[in-house]
Amino acid sequence: MIILPTSYFGSTEYWTALVKGGDDVVLDLGENYVKRSERNRTNIMTSGGVMQLSVQLSHANRPRQPITSMSIDYSKRWQHQHLVAIESAYRSSPYYDHYADRLLPLLERRWDNLVELNMAIMAQVCRIMRVTEPRISERYVVAAEGDVDMRLKQRGSTFVAEPYVQVFSDRLAFEPNLSIIDLIMCEGPEARAILTASKL
Repeated sequence: MIILPTSYFGSTEYWTALVKGGDDVVLDLGENYVKRSERNRTNIMTSGGVMQLSVQLSHANRPRQPITSMSIDYSKRWQHQHLVAIESAYRSSPYYDHYADRLLPLLERRWDNLVELNMAIMAQVCRIMRVTEPRISERYVVAAEGDVDMRLKQRGSTFVAEPYVQVFSDRLAFEPNLSIIDLIMCEGPEARAILTASKL
């Protein structure tokens, strides 16, 4: 079994696990929030290198909070920052015009909590890549021996990304584990095949 946390867009490693895992993937919504993780962060490629985008959360420093209780803080203009950063980074990418209207409006809405936002993003990305959404557990999933537990912040990753042409590849080295935004904007319909060719 592959156990995934909820994720803000999710990395290519995250989506490789989801695509390759098929029916063996479960999304754990019974876990507690983990700070400084991809639950509310994603990395994109800009002309200056990798940029991290973070969803601002209310009371994120409180210990042992259920992930489903994490509310979004709109006092800072993080949505505007994310929209500007994504447009600036990918407007010259081959598939920006095809997918921007399907992804960016998700960042213009006000969502009650982080899980609601992440699930809307996951549903849209699954539609774009023609992938079935994973089954969801509302209770904490106890990992058994042999399971791939991607909730762990400091786990030993053996991920090997299938290379593809990124927006600034003429001047920057390939970054193997960026946000799924990067892969979709750069490769469009080939995104799923690239994930399938990557190794977990």
